Amino acid sequence: MPKYIVNNIKLPYRTSRDAALKAAEKHLLKFFSKENIISLNISKRSVDARKKDNICFVYSVSAEISDKRILESKKLLSENIVGINEEKIEPVFGNTKMTERPVIVGFGPCGMFCALLLAEYGFRPIIIERGSDIPQRTVDVERFLKNQALDTESNIQFGAGGAGTFSDGKLITRINDKKCSFVLKTMAELGAPEEILYEAKPHIGTDNLKKVVSNMKKRLESLGAEIHFNTKFIGFSESGNGISSVITDKGEIKCSLAVLALGHSARDTFSFLLKKNFEIIPKIFSVGVRAEHLQTDIDKGLYGVHAEDPILPKGEYSLSYREGERGVYSFCMCPGGNVIAAASEEGGVVTNGMSYYKRDGKNANAAIAVNVLPDDYGNTVENAIAFQRALEKKAFIAGGSDYAAPSQTLGDFLNGFKATEPTRVLPTYMDGKVKMCDLNTILPPFVSDMLKKGFSVFGKKLPGFDAPDTVLTGVETRTSSPLRIIRKDDFTAIGYDNIYPCGEGAGYAGGITSAAVDGVNCALFIMSKYSRE
Repeated sequence: MPKYIVNNIKLPYRTSRDAALKAAEKHLLKFFSKENIISLNISKRSVDARKKDNICFVYSVSAEISDKRILESKKLLSENIVGINEEKIEPVFGNTKMTERPVIVGFGPCGMFCALLLAEYGFRPIIIERGSDIPQRTVDVERFLKNQALDTESNIQFGAGGAGTFSDGKLITRINDKKCSFVLKTMAELGAPEEILYEAKPHIGTDNLKKVVSNMKKRLESLGAEIHFNTKFIGFSESGNGISSVITDKGEIKCSLAVLALGHSARDTFSFLLKKNFEIIPKIFSVGVRAEHLQTDIDKGLYGVHAEDPILPKGEYSLSYREGERGVYSFCMCPGGNVIAAASEEGGVVTNGMSYYKRDGKNANAAIAVNVLPDDYGNTVENAIAFQRALEKKAFIAGGSDYAAPSQTLGDFLNGFKATEPTRVLPTYMDGKVKMCDLNTILPPFVSDMLKKGFSVFGKKLPGFDAPDTVLTGVETRTSSPLRIIRKDDFTAIGYDNIYPCGEGAGYAGGITSAAVDGVNCALFIMSKYSRE
């Protein structure tokens, strides 16, 4: 049945959703009879707060139409209507016999969705994950946050669901791939809030993400997949132009192929792959600080006098500024969230952001990050990792060498002081386990200088963003993978016919949704080569 989208339906934010459906119907009735309009559903909703005296919701409405006429697209566009073709995932299968089960290394978004597609079509993958499952991982993380007892294999970075499990669970992505809708629909089926299917800035929250990941585990096992937690990939046995088994710290697993969905913090695995002469190149990544404001200040800056209206979502921002090749930007903005301790190596401090679904915390936080170019660190993969690690160690020492984080008010950061203790905006990292420092002595000068320019520019875009009592906590170093594992058009690594590097750790994604889509695409390439028999 033909489907259409009616876009750009702008209504005052207090107007009911039914009004958006009626407005869409009015547009459609110029081409179709009322009897032909089978269903109408909200497919997207965003906030337009550019005019604070006239804040609107902007809707897109999807419609199923029984009329199969082919209409002129220009006429449809005159009414903001476009036809849509939903991409169905229909694998094409190859002829190569799979003598052993496929192994997937990593149970983050990429690994989970690659495994799901393979399992749904009978390939019964074996998944290994160095970290723990959700219940034990939660215990491990809470122990670190409370007692600073770090488990280097089960933490904010490693474990079921990957680094995204302890985040805001944002599903925003810049990639234009129709498989994004498959990922969102699957997550909704597994327990994510239904509004992720239509909100322009969908999020799940770490509380719901844990449920989604646990339900994904159950679904995979019901389809014949095998999942081994606390099982670390340490190598493989080579055979011809490929491998015949994966070696773990628990033993050897024979396989017909291996998918490397490693995540961006698997530094030891990256080092192993470099020694095995994988073609890996350094790339641009970013480092910076977490900036905390009162959520009410962000709401006021965005919504003005309407800031306290519960109909409006918690205020979010996306800010950026560029000078030449280098940019500074906000990343992983967490309304009503906490700054969390995200270390995965002893002797290093790493920050990240996390929100629960309700986003009802007092503070808003985001990474304010600056691009690090290959020339900044010597243009090698080893130097890229060393650059990140050196910052994390400096932050650890500056914080007192007990995983307290170095922190500073924005006013002091701009002026080179470290004396002002936060009073209005209180740091949330480890319930306030921070030490006031001069972040200028920790960050490279090009990072500090660009951060200062960024806050000046952002304060003009979003009133209050550059308030002197804004709290900065460092360091943010894991915004993305610092490298890319080169792969061929069929997703296999250079020199290996049955190793598939994919996802964020391999340098092909940046966030939950894009990593999941890369996993889906990887699975489709695998199935195009191998038979189901």
